[in-house]
Amino acid sequence: MEDQLKDYMHYMLVEKGLSQNTIVSYERDLKSYIKYLQKVEQLSSLAEVTRLHIIGFLQGLKDANKSSKTMARHIASVRSFHQFLLRERVLERDPSVHIETPQGERRLPKVLSVAEVEALLDAPKQGGAFGLRDKAMLELLYATGLRVSELIQLDISDVHLTMGFVRCLGKGRKERIIPLGNLAIEAVGRYIERGRRELLGKNATDALFLNLRGERLSRQGFWKILKGMAKEARIEKELTPHTLRHSFATHLLENGADLRAVQEMLGHADISTTQIYTHVSKARMKDVYKQFHPRA
Repeated sequence: MEDQLKDYMHYMLVEKGLSQNTIVSYERDLKSYIKYLQKVEQLSSLAEVTRLHIIGFLQGLKDANKSSKTMARHIASVRSFHQFLLRERVLERDPSVHIETPQGERRLPKVLSVAEVEALLDAPKQGGAFGLRDKAMLELLYATGLRVSELIQLDISDVHLTMGFVRCLGKGRKERIIPLGNLAIEAVGRYIERGRRELLGKNATDALFLNLRGERLSRQGFWKILKGMAKEARIEKELTPHTLRHSFATHLLENGADLRAVQEMLGHADISTTQIYTHVSKARMKDVYKQFHPRA
């Protein structure tokens, strides 16, 4: 079973071009699935797997109080794995067919107010290379709605400051072009001219955002930076690397942006994914109404 998993992960990485974070998530889910099949069901081959075995695996997740979102992710991983094995003719049938995905309640993403975003963007100290870098990253995230994984994978050639746009490769290696505002252009320009040169030193790399060793900044590195900036800005809300992306989309829609345009900038394949932000806008509208209307 482990050999088939290795083949599948190689296929997902090389042929499907999925991000490293997605690959890690799939591999983690499927390792727990295979462990269940071997230890609990005592199976020695994936050819022995039936629909009932998969249901048993999912029941174990449910008994462990896993959320419907977590269960849905495991089902997607298992289903994709078995479909791959069927295409490769490793298996003659797909036991995951007709396994239903649980429909959980969709949580509204947490967003910052415009004032909170401004406080966060003003948090980096502008004196040195790290301050210039942090300011540029935050401005770029809020200006474009990039995923953090997309941000840290940017090369210097992906940012076109004179033309005012950034090019990125999203999920499935799909390219998209996103416009940049003046404040983001200025912040990134200052970082490239002054901060990046200092961090780069004698290293040779095309990476746009660098760590103290002059290497490409990691996702974990950005997460630490963001937590520090949130503390500096005295933001008490729960803040994740995705919060600026959520805030970007919500603020655009609140100010009358077209839903399709926001979908394109976010890189969503399905507009229903983008529509969650219209619900956020409505929820915020209700809060404002209740707070300020004299007869609310």
